[in-house]
Amino acid sequence: MSPTTCTHQITLIPGDGIGPEVAAAMVRVVEAAGAQTGCAFEWHSFECGAEAYEKNGEILPQAALDSIAKDKVAIKGPTATPIGGGFSSINVALRKKFDLYSNFRPVKSLPGIKTHYPDIDMIIFRENTEDLYSGLEITVFPGVVQAFKIITEKGSTRIAQSAFEYARKHGRKKIHAIHKANIMKLSDGLFLRCCRNVAEQYPEITYAEHIVDNTCMQLVMNPTQYDVILTENLYGDILSDLCSGLIGGLGLVPGANLGAECAIFEAVHGSAPDIAGQDKANPTALLQSAVLMLHHINEDATAEKVQAAIEKVYAEGKTLTRDVGGSSGTKAFTEAVIAAL
Repeated sequence: MSPTTCTHQITLIPGDGIGPEVAAAMVRVVEAAGAQTGCAFEWHSFECGAEAYEKNGEILPQAALDSIAKDKVAIKGPTATPIGGGFSSINVALRKKFDLYSNFRPVKSLPGIKTHYPDIDMIIFRENTEDLYSGLEITVFPGVVQAFKIITEKGSTRIAQSAFEYARKHGRKKIHAIHKANIMKLSDGLFLRCCRNVAEQYPEITYAEHIVDNTCMQLVMNPTQYDVILTENLYGDILSDLCSGLIGGLGLVPGANLGAECAIFEAVHGSAPDIAGQDKANPTALLQSAVLMLHHINEDATAEKVQAAIEKVYAEGKTLTRDVGGSSGTKAFTEAVIAAL
């Protein structure tokens, strides 16, 4: 135990389904690591999502928004979103509310997980606030619906700058801009022009462009050719899920939504209501999201402890959850990570 030198204020949204279970696991691991490095955490927890809506008619209470605005840092478990109707996505609402324009998702192989590609290490930078996810849809007349794809110079430039700055700081050598400008010449064309303009400011980084459908094929055939992927909102959503499959699935991959004023870290998988409350959920995605959060608040030593403990448990392979070939439950896996600290 180290003496506490700093207490961080963090807004916590446990989420729906398995969310409360993986959130509880994350809190236990982060607090255990923090106790060793001298940092503590005060969690401001709020119910948000489908289950909260059923209880009180609010999917995203104002108190939760106020807490995020005050703390500047939040972490959330998975939340459910109805398909084809009902309320809008909480994730989209939060990104718009706090202008979290950069969706940052590292995709890196974990030791001991057998996949077709054992050495994946790439970063995805996805523009997070515009494109078709602007949610601008109208019924032109019965049977015809129109959706508006919004691409701006501001949005495209700042996500490109985020990707190139990260690459320069962390020694990444190549950035691929992913697009469909051969068909959407104005919207995706604008995105590419912005990426090219930014690329000129970083001559030490190799810049390339791939069409999105070809990128899907290339990721399946030879994913190691990619280092940093830079793309628009919809393509980034699809490609980041595809890439997670290369290392074992969404249950392993962290995510961060970053803006100028605040950051929200999240598990990118679904709420899995079919296994909720059964001690079957894998908390790895939220744990690795917490690692990103810890780096963001400059608690690098704590972050490195948590990441090393996760990797040790996976390398040993004795206490893994069912989704990655093990037989252990959420609680046993969490205990193993804490022991590995």
